[in-house]
Amino acid sequence: MRKTTRFPVEGANSLWHVYKTVPFWKVVRNFIIIQLARYTPFLGMKNWLYRSFLGLKVGEQTSFALMVMLDVMFPEKISVGKNTVIGYNTTILAHEYLIKEYRLGPVEIGSEVMIGANSTILPGVTIGDGAIVSAGTLVHKDVSPGCFVGGNPMRVIYTKEEMENRWSDDPIYGKKE
Repeated sequence: MRKTTRFPVEGANSLWHVYKTVPFWKVVRNFIIIQLARYTPFLGMKNWLYRSFLGLKVGEQTSFALMVMLDVMFPEKISVGKNTVIGYNTTILAHEYLIKEYRLGPVEIGSEVMIGANSTILPGVTIGDGAIVSAGTLVHKDVSPGCFVGGNPMRVIYTKEEMENRWSDDPIYGKKE
C-alpha cells in the first residue's frame, strides 16, 4: 500500500478544489521553474533550480534527463538520493486528484537508482537504493533496494540477489579481483 494521506471532498470532483489545497501563485511559480528545468541541458542547473526554488531534496551527481516532469503542486514532497538517474520524460507525482478525494504522499527515491524513460512514479512510493526501474513502468508500490522492476502493472523482474548473481562476472558491475 502506498503511503498517502486521503482528503475527502464534497460536491464537484477534487480537482475543482485544487486552489483550496495549494496556493495559485505557488503552482504558477513551480510550473515556470519546472518548465525551465525540463528543457535545460545543464544538470547542475536543474538540481540547483529544484533545490533552491522547489524544495526538493536532491543528492549530489543526480541526473534528471530532458523533459522530466515533477509534481507541480507539491514538489517539496519529492526526495532523490545521490548519483541517481531519472530517465527522459519521467513523471514523478506527489499528489493525485480523484472524484471524491485527493491524496498526498511523499516520493522517496534512493541513491544509485536508475529510472528508465517514460516511467510514472505515483505518490507515496519509496524506491530503494540501487534499484532499477525499466522504461515505461508505472511505479505504483514500493521498490526494494537493488531490485529490477518493470511493466504495467509493475512487477519484480529480478530480486537484489538475482541481480547480484547476473552481474557477478560483469567487468563493470561485478566483483573486482
